[in-house]
Amino acid sequence: MIVKYLIALLLIVGANSSLAFKTTVVSIPSASMNKSYPATVVMPDSYSLSNKRYPVVYLLHGYGGNYLGWAKNSEVEALADQHQLIIVMPDGNVGSWYIDSPVKTNSRFETYIYKDVIGYIDKHYRSINQKNARAISGFSMGGFGALNIALNHSILFGAAGSISGGVDPRPFHQHWQLSDVFGSPSENKIYWNSRAIINNSHRFFSSALDITLDCGVDDFFIDTHRALHQKLLKLNIAHDYSERPGGHNWNYWRRAIKYQMLFFTDGFDHKLKR
Repeated sequence: MIVKYLIALLLIVGANSSLAFKTTVVSIPSASMNKSYPATVVMPDSYSLSNKRYPVVYLLHGYGGNYLGWAKNSEVEALADQHQLIIVMPDGNVGSWYIDSPVKTNSRFETYIYKDVIGYIDKHYRSINQKNARAISGFSMGGFGALNIALNHSILFGAAGSISGGVDPRPFHQHWQLSDVFGSPSENKIYWNSRAIINNSHRFFSSALDITLDCGVDDFFIDTHRALHQKLLKLNIAHDYSERPGGHNWNYWRRAIKYQMLFFTDGFDHKLKR
């Protein structure tokens, strides 16, 4: 009886393991930069068992990171199974800030994300190719990048988030290679002002984006997150806002992404009637 029980248990475990998420690394070419960059793609457990299409969440890494960061330092892969969606984690080339740099002409990562990465995913995977089935978020540099890209290309996204995001880069111009891609804060002042998310808050009115902001109370970006939150409240723009104990680190980000995935999935379920 014990042997039969163990065999049955092993069969169950084996069956369950075969129904787990699948993670792959792909190379996605950039037409504007004439170069390819890697991306991590996670498919849910049911992907290989059906022909249905899935919502997609794009997650951007922070400064100094890469396309492996989310999967390596958090349980984000398991969230693909839990919420039945595709998760894509592209590379931001260490410090691109996910903009089309006005001074570094070979750094066009805004175009790369919204055009090349999304185009590649929709072509090669069974994604639901519509606004209401697509969300974007990220931490730190990626939080800024996610909101900036979603605002500029709201026709593509139904939801956008920021976790510990550099939503207003101006107070931090001496850090994280910001001036390398934004240009001199004095000579390119107009551009710096135009990229600050708080200065674009009014554009959330017409974007129809579901917005979620999250930052730790001990994070050096907390004041800029709070300022953005207050500006959105003043403009009467609906958004989800959270701040909890924690700093600018993976201990905070790995918890925060679970809340944001719930936020995105609720929106997908409501709009797509899944």
